[in-house]
Amino acid sequence: MTVPGIDHPRLVEWMGRNVPDAGEPQSVALISGGRSNLTYVVEARERRLVLRRPPLGHVLPTAHDMRREWRVISALAPTPVPVPEPVAFCADEDVIGSPFYLMGYVEGVAVRESEQLGDPTPEQTRRLSERLAEVLAAIHAVDYREVGLGDFGRPEGYMARQLDRWCQQWERSKTADLPDYYRLVERLRARLPAEAAGTLVHGDYRLDNTLLRLGDLEITAVVDWEMSTLGDPLADLGLTLTYWHDRGDDERARIPVAGDVTVAPGFLSAAEFAGHYTKVSGREISDLGFYVAFGNFKLAVIVEGIHARFRQGKTVGEGFDRIGSAVPTLISRAHRMLDQH
Repeated sequence: MTVPGIDHPRLVEWMGRNVPDAGEPQSVALISGGRSNLTYVVEARERRLVLRRPPLGHVLPTAHDMRREWRVISALAPTPVPVPEPVAFCADEDVIGSPFYLMGYVEGVAVRESEQLGDPTPEQTRRLSERLAEVLAAIHAVDYREVGLGDFGRPEGYMARQLDRWCQQWERSKTADLPDYYRLVERLRARLPAEAAGTLVHGDYRLDNTLLRLGDLEITAVVDWEMSTLGDPLADLGLTLTYWHDRGDDERARIPVAGDVTVAPGFLSAAEFAGHYTKVSGREISDLGFYVAFGNFKLAVIVEGIHARFRQGKTVGEGFDRIGSAVPTLISRAHRMLDQH
């Protein structure tokens, strides 16, 4: 059995020693669509599991941290935040070539395109978008010290460090020099907001980083915690709104990330989503324009990193040939957001 990123005989041996109750893995299959960490379904004799590992190449320092993902889902398992069951972590790179972890299989799909929803009513899609805001508020409401994440990050100075970090990522990944990018960095640095009370933040919160049970459109799990830390919760909200595709936003339609689900009838608009988050979280969002601009900046850097891996031939999946063109568009949208707010 040959699966990219998996050494099947060594995985069988490791699971036999570390997850004996699951039984021998019979098959491993890559879940399509992953543009960052790779996700596989492991069909073991006694149960179905999911394996997460870093991408196959161009792994930046601090990115794709499997131990970080493992730690946060383990901490959140007893909280109201829906996460998969943590099963086992492997730090030994000799097993499959990188650290990885196993989690319980959760019924649900990562929905990126509106047709995946089937034929829901507008009431169902409205409730789904409200629930997405409520789960984000639940993440930010977790007492991170109580669940053992008190040293998971440094909330003080979070936004300034984020700006520095993503600038460093850009310099390591960039495939071209874009003057508008450097002008954007200067504008963001000049607009850094006052310190906010820190919370647990997901770091990449959007609809397709949750699993949905089709039928009732219930969120069964929040996944992809690789960027989670302690920081400013409005950074999460700003990035979620960056991914949001409002009806009639043709420019957003040309950015091939997160799909077009939120244009389906009944979905809240980006402004309505922000309003519902404010209602359920009780947070003030007066400087939301900065956070949405920052979200566009961050996504531009992430997309540039994916584009760099594509040019190296290190991506697994389809659709990467178009992704590089989204970078200048995202930078332009960030400038426009700062101009408007």
